[in-house]
Amino acid sequence: MTHHILLDRTEDELLWFRRRSFLRGAAAFTAMGGFAAAFAQQRTNVVELTGDALVNGSALRPDTVIQTGDRVETGPGSNLVFVIGTASFQVRQNSRVTVDRGQTLNTVSVLRIVTGAVVSVWGKGFSRQIVTPTLTAGIRGTGVYTEVFPQQDSRTYFCNCYGTVDLSAGRDRGTSVAEYHESFWGEPVPKDGKLITPAKAMNHTDEEVEALAKLVEQRTAWQITGRKGQKADGGGYGGGAYGGAAPAAGGSPASGGASPYGSSGYR
Repeated sequence: MTHHILLDRTEDELLWFRRRSFLRGAAAFTAMGGFAAAFAQQRTNVVELTGDALVNGSALRPDTVIQTGDRVETGPGSNLVFVIGTASFQVRQNSRVTVDRGQTLNTVSVLRIVTGAVVSVWGKGFSRQIVTPTLTAGIRGTGVYTEVFPQQDSRTYFCNCYGTVDLSAGRDRGTSVAEYHESFWGEPVPKDGKLITPAKAMNHTDEEVEALAKLVEQRTAWQITGRKGQKADGGGYGGGAYGGAAPAAGGSPASGGASPYGSSGYR
């Protein structure tokens, strides 16, 4: 298990990918052809549900298909994993999200997170966004973790686990390029004059992202390279170097405590 900081999360909540129900559901989903086959055969795209969830106000049943345009809510102690097109989602307990339709029925254009937490993996494609009350992230094909804290005026925690993400909050703009977890806060009010501030990696694990990537026939950046770098805290917003980590011998300069095998950084 990858080391992580827990904030309002339990160890058990992060271990959903080890449950037999998920392993059975994931094996069956991929063996039967993944999302494309499920859509063609009008089967559900829900890989696992534990606890209770609502889709557009109605209880989610075993045969429910979650479509773009739907509003999804999970109850206490619940966990929901589903796939739409080339994107996979794990929605944690006490979450409220909406998946907006993109250019096609099976393309998510915007994932709106009102409250709660979502791990998501996105294949390459047309412009997509994750929108919270305090942060907007433009997705280009990546794995990310997003959590909104309602008790902190909807402060948003966002980790670019790998890939390229365009971040914005108010007038603050920047791009995160990461191969191994670069994290930020979307602040409800400016902190030291900024609405996007550095954060430590927390509340999610490598294994969760890997499990979701596998559902859409992807591999994470660290699976592809076979190496993991340092978790960067998203420091240096506005053009500085992240975290001050020195590059590995023979490597390129690492912005933001980047992995020693490539370049990561927020600019």
